[in-house]
Amino acid sequence: MTHELYRQTTPTSDSFANLRELYQEITTEIRKLYVGQDELLLGTLTALFSGGHVLIESVPGLGKTLFVRTLGRVLGCQFGRVQFTADLMPSDITGAPVYDMKESEFRFRPGPIFTQLLLADEINRSPAKTHAALLEVMQEYRVTVDGISHHVPRPFLVMATQNPLESEGTYNLPEAQLDRFMFKLHVDYPSADEEMDVLRMHSQQIDLNDRLRDEVKTVTNPETLMAAIGQCGGVRIEDGLTDYINKIVRMTRQWTSFHIGASPRAGIALMQAARTLAAFSGRDFATPDDVVEIALPTLRHRVQLTAEAEVEGRNVDEELRMLIRGVEVPRD
Repeated sequence: MTHELYRQTTPTSDSFANLRELYQEITTEIRKLYVGQDELLLGTLTALFSGGHVLIESVPGLGKTLFVRTLGRVLGCQFGRVQFTADLMPSDITGAPVYDMKESEFRFRPGPIFTQLLLADEINRSPAKTHAALLEVMQEYRVTVDGISHHVPRPFLVMATQNPLESEGTYNLPEAQLDRFMFKLHVDYPSADEEMDVLRMHSQQIDLNDRLRDEVKTVTNPETLMAAIGQCGGVRIEDGLTDYINKIVRMTRQWTSFHIGASPRAGIALMQAARTLAAFSGRDFATPDDVVEIALPTLRHRVQLTAEAEVEGRNVDEELRMLIRGVEVPRD
């Protein structure tokens, strides 16, 4: 990716050198088991260090479970996976009170959402009330049952997936819920060379738990991650760059190919992501390149093509690229 070279050649700040080293250590360890998918890796780490969540659009079999398990091992975090189905109830993921006969009282039994890295597989197969329960936790970092709040462990990252090829038996996420995901990431089939590496690395029927234990090391812990998340928020963004972000977001509402533009939440997410990318580069200031690098994953699920644009076969990403090219880049 272009940003890889940029991260290696731009001047760094001593106060953010630790974040650059941490980012490099994390990616190096993940690459021992996970091949390719640069957008998934960069987008997920950026969301994690920005306090956001990601929606992943991909067909099955591209290693998303392997990715989250490897990520959990490298970060020293708990990880879990929930397969969303049409009969999945909110209590199936959040937990529910269970009667304790010994104590003669109800006790809350936490559900699978009480983890730090959650893979919500095929989220669009569950009904709206289950989506709502998950989104409450994503926003508030807590589950409220019978008026009592139960906080999930931090850091907390939801990686929700949906299959773009299947629509039967699915419930599309409404715009208000899509807007709560920081990024929408596209995971496509690997290149020929990458797929060759996958075949070599994962065709020996070695237990994944053994490989995670023997080949991948843990480089950090939840406490260090929370401190790093706070540190990313201290990256400087000058007024000129804030204006640049604001113009991009507002332009989506005027673009003739879009009938729905991005909300102010998109601008906030873009600023947070630019700060994190700058920190990954070891810099204490964000640049227009940081904004452009992460703009498509931030905006693509927050805009909608008009019916005419869809009939003409236009692509959201291409429209966003044209839009961004038309916004003047700040020079200072």
